Amino acid sequence: MSRQVGHERSAEPHPRQVVLGRVLRHDVPASLVVFLVAVPLSLGIALASGAPIVAGLIAAIVGGVVAGAVGGAPLQVSGPAAGLTVVMAETINQFGWAVTCAITVAAGALQVLFGLSRVARAALAISPAIVHGMLAGIGVTIVLGQLHIVLGGSAQSSAIDNILELPGQIVGHHDQAAMLGILTIAILLVWGRLPGAVRKVPGPLAAIAAVTALAVLTNSSAERVDLPGDVLAVDLMPRLPEGGWFEFALAVLTIALIASVETLLSAVAVDKMHTGPRANLNRELLGQGMANMTSGAIGGLPVTGVIVRSSTNVASGARTRASAVLHGVWVLLFTVLLAGLIESIPLAALAGLLVHVGAKLVKLTHIREVLKHGDLPLYVVTLLGVVFIDLLSGVLIGIAFSLVLMLRRTMWSGIHAEGEGDSWRIVVEGALTFLSVPRLSTVLNSLPARSTVTLELVVDYLDHAAFDCLHTWQEAHERAGGTVVVDEIGHPWFERGKSDSPIVRKDAAGTALPRWLAPWSEWMAKDAGVSVPDQRTAPLRRGTSEFQNRTAPLVQETLSRLADGQQPHTLFITCGDARIVPNLITTSGPGDLFAVRNVGNFVPVPEGDTAAGDTSVGASIEYAVSVLRVREIVVCGHSSCGAMKAVLGEAPAGLPSLARWLRHAQPSVGRHAGEPAVTLGGEAPDAEGDRLALHNVLQQLEHLRRYPMVAAAERRGELHLTGMYFDVGGAQVYLFDGESGDFRPAGAEPGVRAG
Repeated sequence: MSRQVGHERSAEPHPRQVVLGRVLRHDVPASLVVFLVAVPLSLGIALASGAPIVAGLIAAIVGGVVAGAVGGAPLQVSGPAAGLTVVMAETINQFGWAVTCAITVAAGALQVLFGLSRVARAALAISPAIVHGMLAGIGVTIVLGQLHIVLGGSAQSSAIDNILELPGQIVGHHDQAAMLGILTIAILLVWGRLPGAVRKVPGPLAAIAAVTALAVLTNSSAERVDLPGDVLAVDLMPRLPEGGWFEFALAVLTIALIASVETLLSAVAVDKMHTGPRANLNRELLGQGMANMTSGAIGGLPVTGVIVRSSTNVASGARTRASAVLHGVWVLLFTVLLAGLIESIPLAALAGLLVHVGAKLVKLTHIREVLKHGDLPLYVVTLLGVVFIDLLSGVLIGIAFSLVLMLRRTMWSGIHAEGEGDSWRIVVEGALTFLSVPRLSTVLNSLPARSTVTLELVVDYLDHAAFDCLHTWQEAHERAGGTVVVDEIGHPWFERGKSDSPIVRKDAAGTALPRWLAPWSEWMAKDAGVSVPDQRTAPLRRGTSEFQNRTAPLVQETLSRLADGQQPHTLFITCGDARIVPNLITTSGPGDLFAVRNVGNFVPVPEGDTAAGDTSVGASIEYAVSVLRVREIVVCGHSSCGAMKAVLGEAPAGLPSLARWLRHAQPSVGRHAGEPAVTLGGEAPDAEGDRLALHNVLQQLEHLRRYPMVAAAERRGELHLTGMYFDVGGAQVYLFDGESGDFRPAGAEPGVRAG
């Protein structure tokens, strides 16, 4: 037996064999596709940055091998990124290439510190509108600069100069290089519309290969890529500056931050593309930092996670980080073995590729997204800042503007005035703070001196400045002979302040019941001096006014759809007790419940069974089942029921109609006397009236089944009967479970007796 088991185990593939098979089947092919995309992009980005062409290839190699092996996002592919071209061009122009390499090394070290301090997720707090605006600004800047190279000229020093010089460049003389650049763009534009079999070749590779072949065959005079004589002879390039240390440190911080944000956002996006292991963002920053230190040390551009290569990697079927590492190996072999082929590529073709890449950074989907969220101004401000100032300034301006928008949105208050003559209604909504005081003061002071003003405060927060404005105006208006009625809907900010116990922290305000839930006397007492449980003349007049002013606009659309008929799903039979609010305890709204209410939630038996039948309730049952075709009938009893107490001997004297009606309770009384107590959550209630109420619910369900149309619909499975009980003091709904014979809390598992 042991030999057999051992033989079966040996037949299973070793874990290393499984991993190797996965790499050979999925990662090797994916790495080749990514490599074909990476080479032309790396060359083009180096060209746009003003760096040595070979620096782009070095960054691609290091990004693949180092970041791929050490980073925390297995399927993300790193290399030189278009997002840093503007910053790198400015940095190289200011410091020179050798010092720029030292900046790249220092930025990598800073990224390592970011990763060790575990702050990676903080970068995700940046608004997507800022990120999209930053990428769009980079894209516009790249297009404005590279169009000049495509058209046979040279890029200017600023976006404004590029725009001013572009018309002359367009109408000027165009040589063979311009034709090659335009042809590159044309191929990239039509490539996505070609048959799928053709599109298996990456578009950038196809465009660069085709244009390069044309340039070689026609012996074009267009300027080509220039590589060092021996690409392997790479010296240690970094050199510290002789001065300007503040500018040096600022450049280090800028590159570290931009590279980190772009990497993290790319990693999060890649996670959404596959179902494999999720990215460890802090480890990813460590890997990126080590890659940048390595790339800068040997003369390469900065490295970031690149969404174009990463999405290609996932779409090509990569399963592990081996694909990213291998893509870097293929770039190295290609650079060493086929350097002559690289030197055949026209610079105008690479510029055309970058124009296409830059244009794709301005995505209509991003614009629609930020527009839906109301963040289009933030997107535009960031984009313009990046294009016309610089990338870091544009992002910082975007962040500052986002804080202003956040402040405006969170501190916004709507102030609405309506009325004429001596009667006015002022409604204030939102957060009423010092920012709204000028406008609030203008509205209040424009009211007639002796007018009657109802001031409705529907505010989330009221600060000291706003309180002082309201208080001062109220005193002045009343001294001038006017009347002010303050009606606070929600928490009593203003009232508490006047009582010398203001609440200065929003989170200490507590939760106030909405008007439609709290008993009218609890909120009317604020402006009418009525205390619970006292009454006042025509109390519903105030409530109906509240409905028209506040609730009607919210439910009008729903009610308009119900104007021509009703289709309720439930017949709800319950007691007339004022504490039972059917729509509240069932979370339902207009059109959901066909409600029948009476003292004791009785269902009189049909007239054919006894002379004590009641046609009112019976008519409602027949109409609900036969005409409205409800799917459920609920009988709902409740705790502390006055009808049950009356049946047990506490009936008030001198009410003959009530005495006759309570005769419908006799079957329930007999059931209560002759059968065991019905349990509520596993235990019988202490009060006898509550125990009778539970029996009463079950008895009324039996009465319902004596109605022929109810019994027939239940047999057909078209109707379900439900027993319900509401514990008023505990605000707890219970449903009868036929399997356990117990009323169980709503939401509990059925079929098991509690306790």
